[in-house]
Amino acid sequence: MRVEFSNTIREIDSADWDAVVRDAGAPVFYRHAYVSAYEQSPLTTVDAFAYFVVREGDKPIAVLPAYLQTAANPLRRLHEAYPEAVGQPALLSHTWHCYDAHVPAAAEVLPRLLDAMIRTASIFGARWCGFMNVQRGNELSRALRRAGLPARHLTDRWATGLTTYEHYLASLSLRARANVRRNDRRSTEAGVTIEALPVDHAALDEITLLCVKTASRFENNGYYPGEAFARFVTALGDLAHVIEVRQHGKLVAAGVCLTDATRFHTWTCGVDYAVDGNYSPYGVLFAESVRLAIRLGKSTLEGGRGNEAFKRRHGLSPRHLDAVLHRI
Repeated sequence: MRVEFSNTIREIDSADWDAVVRDAGAPVFYRHAYVSAYEQSPLTTVDAFAYFVVREGDKPIAVLPAYLQTAANPLRRLHEAYPEAVGQPALLSHTWHCYDAHVPAAAEVLPRLLDAMIRTASIFGARWCGFMNVQRGNELSRALRRAGLPARHLTDRWATGLTTYEHYLASLSLRARANVRRNDRRSTEAGVTIEALPVDHAALDEITLLCVKTASRFENNGYYPGEAFARFVTALGDLAHVIEVRQHGKLVAAGVCLTDATRFHTWTCGVDYAVDGNYSPYGVLFAESVRLAIRLGKSTLEGGRGNEAFKRRHGLSPRHLDAVLHRI
């Protein structure tokens, strides 16, 4: 068993990389196309890129992307958990735009990967290395605990299982179910149209502006850097689906959704609440996300982080996410 290092994903065969990701059931954030898009158009400041491939003979059995980041705190959560790391460079897997950390692997390789990460972090001059957004209690979480690394809570992400749309509605409370149906009816009466599009047919310039505006409303300025965001989404290709919600031609909500083998990720969205009519454009977008996930045959809806009240009301459950950092 040996660990190979590269500072660019372009040097790593996409078929080798994706075979490990697929066999491990890792989410879309680990696909070669996603990692490549992030290297080409990083959505946060990255000081250096690091990619690890573990091989037995010539066969890849594990892969891991990592990023040297000094300002690795776009949503402020990391430094709330690790105030002692403020302003210090850290080699982290993955970026904050991935909310479900994994080590795609077909064998127990974490100790070897941790050693490789620590050595690489030291070469980079980092003071910390580790993982963000590790789901508490999953395989990676347990392996990190066995390695003696303590976890600190960051935030929660939200998810639910899916079968049919009617079954999804039936899982909601009577009030929530009535609200969804009423919002659908009112939006139709208000002249709202909904379209699901591939990225190369979507109005990414409009969508970018809406996502940036929405993020700034929640004091997350810079979370979606305009030009980089559009390039990143374009580079995702068929990993991404775009939902546009328009009223009389005006874009009032948009979502960029990602898919892997079993999951539909409502990865990011933008919403303009200055609409005509008594309806919620965000509610329209969310309902269409559920319907699209079901049409695509995905069994899990991943709702991302934040907006706890809405997500609880609409049937999603929390997955506790931790940061696990090692001081070098």
